[in-house]
Amino acid sequence: MISLAYPEMLWLLLLPFVAYYVLPIAGKMYGDALRVPFIGDIIKIKEQNKVRRYFQSASSKVSWLGVLGLAVVWGLIVLALARPQWAGEPLKIRHEGRDIMLVVDISTSMNERDFRYQNRYYTRLEAVKSVVSRFVDERVEDRMGLVVFGTRAYMQVPLTYDRQSLKEVLYSVDAGMAGNSTSIGDAIGVALKNLAKENTKTDNKVIILLTDGENNDGSLSFPQAIKLAEQEKIKIYTIGAGSDSEPFFGGLFNIPVQQGIDEEGLKYLADVTEGRYFRAKDVQSLAKVYDEINKLEAQEREGRFVQETKDLYYYPAGLALLLFLLMFALLRRA
Repeated sequence: MISLAYPEMLWLLLLPFVAYYVLPIAGKMYGDALRVPFIGDIIKIKEQNKVRRYFQSASSKVSWLGVLGLAVVWGLIVLALARPQWAGEPLKIRHEGRDIMLVVDISTSMNERDFRYQNRYYTRLEAVKSVVSRFVDERVEDRMGLVVFGTRAYMQVPLTYDRQSLKEVLYSVDAGMAGNSTSIGDAIGVALKNLAKENTKTDNKVIILLTDGENNDGSLSFPQAIKLAEQEKIKIYTIGAGSDSEPFFGGLFNIPVQQGIDEEGLKYLADVTEGRYFRAKDVQSLAKVYDEINKLEAQEREGRFVQETKDLYYYPAGLALLLFLLMFALLRRA
């Protein structure tokens, strides 16, 4: 697309008409008030010059070509002053989003079917997959990764903008794939290690840890993981998942149960990293937790666009110069 940087310069196209029609009238009205001392000398010079004879010959076709040539030269000069530009397609600049590492517990206890939604019960992992998938869809400017853990912690998806691939991997994992026990310390260590090697601001790095138990396995203890997280200064949001009751006889009765979530440790981990601890007891509360995190780590929604531009003014300017030199050469030969 071609546009003009200074379209107002096109008004200069009227300047020759203004000079031709307005100045003589003004001269008659004000007499010598508008008299320019050297105009007379210019007239005398023109009377002695071939140029005057050339352009004053009304019967000569060449004279009209000369006038037309001068008009074209003036038009090209004005066009150059208007600064024509070629503009490419607008391109959206990706914002410097956050690096978010999702750390999800897939120990066998995540198979507990105690998360209720619309009179139906789902396993904890089913609820997590659904809610986290929606959270991933909303974080369009962020890179996201996935760590799953049970007895061992595994980096399933390194940081990526490919949200669809991350969701596919998330839906493919099953409870118990990484072992029956819970290694929260190792999971935090894996997430911190992968975030620490990224060359981005610490303020833009976030870990969201979800678990339904307490650290009972792994090579890195929970206190060690907390100390490491505090040193790395990476914000960690922690979520304790699990209902306070279990359904019996198809959900006709609910029996209170004691969850084995290390809430004290998860709260402390969140506090020392300037994050927050959340408790999710059903699908609705879990969705609210991720909505709250989404608000706390708000994204900049306004997009910025850039457009490649290329100046074209030198084309009309160069053409005007060539045409003027050609006319001058013809006049010299006349």
